[in-house]
Amino acid sequence: MTAPSAHSSLPVVIIGGGPAGLMAAEVLALAGVKVELFDAMPSVGRKFLLAGVGGMNITHAEAKPAFIGRYGARAGEIAELLQDFDAEQLRAWIHGLGIDTFIGTSGRVFPTDMKAAPLLRAWLKRLREHGVVIHTRQRWLGWHADGRLRIAGGDGEQAIAVRATVLALGGGSWARLGSDGAWQALLAERGVELAPLQPSNCGFEVAGWSDVFKSKFAGAPVKSCALNLPGQAQRLGEFVVTEQGVEGSLVYALSASIREGINQHGSATVHLDLLPQKTPEQVLALLNKPRGSKSLSNHLRGALGLDGVRAGLLRELTDASTFNTPAMLAQAIKALPLTLVRARPLDEAISSAGGVPFEALNKQLMLNKLPGVFCAGEMLDWEAPTGGYLLTTCFASGRAAGLGVLNWLG
Repeated sequence: MTAPSAHSSLPVVIIGGGPAGLMAAEVLALAGVKVELFDAMPSVGRKFLLAGVGGMNITHAEAKPAFIGRYGARAGEIAELLQDFDAEQLRAWIHGLGIDTFIGTSGRVFPTDMKAAPLLRAWLKRLREHGVVIHTRQRWLGWHADGRLRIAGGDGEQAIAVRATVLALGGGSWARLGSDGAWQALLAERGVELAPLQPSNCGFEVAGWSDVFKSKFAGAPVKSCALNLPGQAQRLGEFVVTEQGVEGSLVYALSASIREGINQHGSATVHLDLLPQKTPEQVLALLNKPRGSKSLSNHLRGALGLDGVRAGLLRELTDASTFNTPAMLAQAIKALPLTLVRARPLDEAISSAGGVPFEALNKQLMLNKLPGVFCAGEMLDWEAPTGGYLLTTCFASGRAAGLGVLNWLG
């Protein structure tokens, strides 16, 4: 790698044009550093734009301790990244681009027009005004023996000498948008230890729905329910029944724990509360009400409001004897066991876990084994639920990597 004091006319090169890479480029360009950014796709920010379809959830307005808690085992490392660039500072930065934001009823923060494209256009305009040169359809292939970067495009391969490099190549989900995880082999060749990429914020499969249930309910949303794993707090929300299993926001919120349970034990059982607004005692009392000539299905519908896919799940996940005993049926309604056996494929996931461990980096996000090479964004080994947490840390880690480069350059 090029020594920081040498060849000050050379650029700092950013590989990857998502939020982390663009933020690193901004930090460096505003400090007067020559910056060139390379991205393999025809345009930058493609996954960012896709995330904005239906509403650009940029961050979340909840209190900082709760916000940090969303990062699970990596909360300590993420707290350091967010120390100087948290959700409030991200909003202020967006306002500086001329884009107003608002807080939705769920606490999620959105641009006023709910769109990602105007924000990205304003940002790219700022970067170009500060001299950032963006190259698209250019794929990074690793390093030459002398430390120059190998970059391949339509005109063939070129070797680029650099002052420093920021890798912001994304995780392993949504390969068609550029996050294909191909960088893993290139870093492994250089002795960087990596955590395997795994799906996060993803759907899960059951051992197999019955044909009758699948034909009637695949694609049906399950609303006003709750899920929990043993030893964890119950979460309210909704999910969707799929041909293979389940997916949706409520499942995504538990995806890290479900995935680790499957990794350790071969399966993970979550408990579904079909009536979270009622206590077990209230459910049992309603079940014990005289139903006269009504069928049990009509009684469940009339007394408890259980019909459609929720009633279908109740029958799918219990045996006939459960319906003969009100106490057992009440227990099933409040804690219906749903066993999940595998995550859906990585390329279907919203995000990925695994990647470059923080232990392989110094505090400035420079690789210990590759001086002058910094990492940022989803290629780092962390994960978070949807709701603005993913984007916030991509922005913050890109900023931290840019500042790390400046510090290394002196």
